[in-house]
Formats: sequence, C-alpha cells, structure tokens
Amino acid sequence: MQPIRLEELLGRERYGAERDAIRRRLIAHKRVRRVSVGDRLTFLFEDRTTVWYQIQEMLWVEHVTDLDAVRSELAVYNQLVPGADEFSTTLLVEIEDQTRIREELQRLIGIDEHVALEIGAGLRVAGVFEAGRQTAERLSAVQYVRFLLDPAARARVAAGAPLALAASHPNHQARAALPEAVRASLVADLTDAAAVDAALASVRDGGGA
Repeated sequence: MQPIRLEELLGRERYGAERDAIRRRLIAHKRVRRVSVGDRLTFLFEDRTTVWYQIQEMLWVEHVTDLDAVRSELAVYNQLVPGADEFSTTLLVEIEDQTRIREELQRLIGIDEHVALEIGAGLRVAGVFEAGRQTAERLSAVQYVRFLLDPAARARVAAGAPLALAASHPNHQARAALPEAVRASLVADLTDAAAVDAALASVRDGGGA
C-alpha cells in the first residue's frame, strides 16, 4: 500500500469547509475496518484512508501550514500505512469506568504477547506490537499492532479464508470473527490497489476525483 503523498492532502481552507462531511464519510469507512474483541479491546485496521484522515485532522487541530512541518508529519503518520504483506492496526483499550482506568490497564500488561490473527483453521499470526508503549508497570491505552503475513498466510487471506482476532491474556480472553465486510475490505488491501485508492477518493472528495 502506497504512503500518503503531499499532493493528496487538502489545503486548510478546503478541509475546513468540508470537514464535517469528510468526517461522516470517514465514520462510514471505519465501520468495515473496526473489530471489537471482548469488552476491552477494539482494533482499527488502518489503510490509506484512515491514515490520510489522521494527518488532515492533526494539521487542522495544530494549525500546521509550514511545508517542512507537513512533510515531517507525513513521515510520522505514514508509518501506520500497512506494507504489502501485513495488516496494520491501532488497538484501543477501552475502559468505561474512568476511576478504574489505571487499574484496568495494569491488569492488561503483557497483552503484547497474547494477541493473534487467525486465518482459517490452524493458522495463527501473532501480533507485533510497537515498542515503547508499555513497561512492567504501565500500559498505554493506545497500541499499534501489525500482523505480518508470510506467503502462505497472504495466499489464504486472498483466497477468502475466514479471519478472526483472538486475545488470550489471563485477564482478557476473547475472540471475534471478522464480519464479512471487514474481511472483504482486508482482502482488497492485499489484492486491489485501485479499490484502496478509490476508498480514499470517496472519503476525500465524496466520490469524485
């Protein structure tokens, strides 16, 4: 999947004028990219569209207009765009009781060793967590997790194997089969670059070029 290019970004004036409509389209796009695993973990499968939106929002909120600063942010956020043989996800640890956030996050320390993508029967791909987002005493509520696909795993996904996400942490054990719409979206990530670019155009321009 190609990184976001500078020329794909909207200028501040246009983005501000269309921001509400873009957000509505982005929410619809995320519906086929998001999966909850139990009542604590929510995974968003990133693609060019979700990363583009994050960049635009950051530039808007932080009032970034300097081209060198924009390029710097592009380099940072483009690290979330998945490569040709992987899925890239943002994992949100969601805790409703605000008074127990620290306690519940501590209970999930070590989650980086207990998340996997299941591809069909018998094939599990362990999640690779970004380093530096947890210690022996502390866990960030936002994690970045990649699932690296070898040729056999990639072929299975492309061929339509059912997919599921599983967590096997002692304090959080859950499994979620990916809905067909999510699975189809991930297959397109691996096999249909035109569809990936069309999804971005649809959110960015409302379907127009």
